[in-house]
Amino acid sequence: MRGRSDGGQKKKVIALVCIAAVVLVFVYLFYGSSDHRASAIEYGRKLGLGGDDDDTKQDDTSSSFGLDDGFTPRSFPVCDDRHSELIPCLDRNLIYQMRLKLDLSLMEHYERHCPPAERRFNCLIPPPNGYKVPIKWPKSRDEVWKVNIPHTHLAHEKSDQNWMVVKGDKINFPGGGTHFHYGADKYIASMANMLNFPNNILNNGGRLRTVFDVGCGVASFGGYLLSSDILAMSLAPNDVHQNQIQFALERGIPASLGVLGTKRLPYPSRSFELAHCSRCRIDWLQRDGILLLELDRVLRPGGYFAYSSPEAYAQDEEDRRIWREMSALVERMCWKIAAKRNQTVIWQKPLTNDCYLEREPGTQPPLCRSDSDPDAVWGVNMEACITPYSDHDHKTKGSGLAPWPARLTSPPPRLADFGYSTGMFEKDTELWRQRVDSYWDLLSPRIESNTVRNIMDMKASMGSFAAALKEKDVWVMNVVPEDGPNTLKLIYDRGLMGAIHSWCEAFSTYPRTYDLLHAWDILSDIHKKGCSEVDLLLEMDRILRPSGFIIIRDKQRVVDLVKKYLKALHWEEVAKTDSDSDQDSDNVVFIVQKKLWLTSDSLRDME
Repeated sequence: MRGRSDGGQKKKVIALVCIAAVVLVFVYLFYGSSDHRASAIEYGRKLGLGGDDDDTKQDDTSSSFGLDDGFTPRSFPVCDDRHSELIPCLDRNLIYQMRLKLDLSLMEHYERHCPPAERRFNCLIPPPNGYKVPIKWPKSRDEVWKVNIPHTHLAHEKSDQNWMVVKGDKINFPGGGTHFHYGADKYIASMANMLNFPNNILNNGGRLRTVFDVGCGVASFGGYLLSSDILAMSLAPNDVHQNQIQFALERGIPASLGVLGTKRLPYPSRSFELAHCSRCRIDWLQRDGILLLELDRVLRPGGYFAYSSPEAYAQDEEDRRIWREMSALVERMCWKIAAKRNQTVIWQKPLTNDCYLEREPGTQPPLCRSDSDPDAVWGVNMEACITPYSDHDHKTKGSGLAPWPARLTSPPPRLADFGYSTGMFEKDTELWRQRVDSYWDLLSPRIESNTVRNIMDMKASMGSFAAALKEKDVWVMNVVPEDGPNTLKLIYDRGLMGAIHSWCEAFSTYPRTYDLLHAWDILSDIHKKGCSEVDLLLEMDRILRPSGFIIIRDKQRVVDLVKKYLKALHWEEVAKTDSDSDQDSDNVVFIVQKKLWLTSDSLRDME
């Protein structure tokens, strides 16, 4: 009996020791770091953060990260590798999970559908395994690192169309397209020749500057326009060819994700001199021609629509039917054929309202109502109506814009829409020239002439920040907040480009898109709206390339907030200085750089 009792006591002691050991291990793992909320990159990866039931959704207030109690996070979790190309508002998985009832025939599933606060990710987007700093412009126009966008299905699918070719560790872009196998440069020269422009150069002496390329593929058309001082907004949806815009941006070519669906494009009326569709597979006749009428809205007086598609030349019954109906529609819209050759037709929009006013009563499509604002675009449905010109454009028989490059610094005619004077415009232009010079002085230890290519101005006002960068080999996406003065039309009138956006939501672009972000008061602005500044910091990190820069021009409070998250975001302080002007003397300038970091799996793969 005594022996059995001693044995039982020994078992109890062993059990207690084991339990104590387990508890100690648990305490060590959970509290071993100074931050148990997001302790390590590998911890975040193994959890596969970002699913429906995980705890990585961020509350829409900064207090969820302990700002009120002085807590400073040591790190954010890292999203699962499946999310390395996450575009939160264009996430097909979100649509399925939320069971949104969308009309696929109207392309609603390619439009923006942003996650509610409880479904947002608060994890860092990891770079793909083996990620390299992108090849520099202008070399990047023709080649990119394969590891940065490890998707070669387009190269195989379009192998007969010269879109892209895989060569060793790079992907090459010969400049071909579905309708221009022999190169975009020859195709562009052919279009200029059709329109009798001097020296077969499409910019027509600087009078043709802004182009909208819908269904752009990998944006070789827009890439080859740049040498002619033409800036193209290359647009395509995140569809079955889902990486085409990602390739365009990796190449350093201006491009954006979007679709002609049910909502207006995020551009004001009269923004582009030329719209282009080369085998873009859009049914222009659907819904009373509403998509063609949306193109009409964004075209300037006298603007062109270049259409390269079988309907323009094929002789089978269906193509001829489409051509007849499309020709009848554009005739009622008062467009005229400017040129037609081989596989391409180029229509031209009228210069004045005269043709619209001379149409027979009841002619379809109708003119838009006089109280319909053609420049309201954020979340606004398209309308199947013709947008007439303003009195100014009608009287001047055009937009009254100076040729490029003079238009960059010439006061735009639409300044009067905002009550802005020529003096205000000129003062703003000079102010931002001085500020940009100051920025580059601060950045000079870290950058060379080709360090940055893709730039975003997150609050662009009149576009003077971008105008000050004219002599640098960069392009700028000018973002205008959706709830402020719609100055985007001034930006397009200056020969620049941009989009309307709300920074309470994610931007429609891939991760690792931009080399430099300019954030002027934008964090203060969304704080006033009740949106999360931390959400925006994570979004900025998502769209910034590794080794890219952020210039924050904001209140000291904002800079103090950003400093709390530098380590968690893998950002490094580059410079800090007081404001260099009296206009915003309460602001400071704070510049950070995003480090190139790798997950544990990436490091193992490299070994």
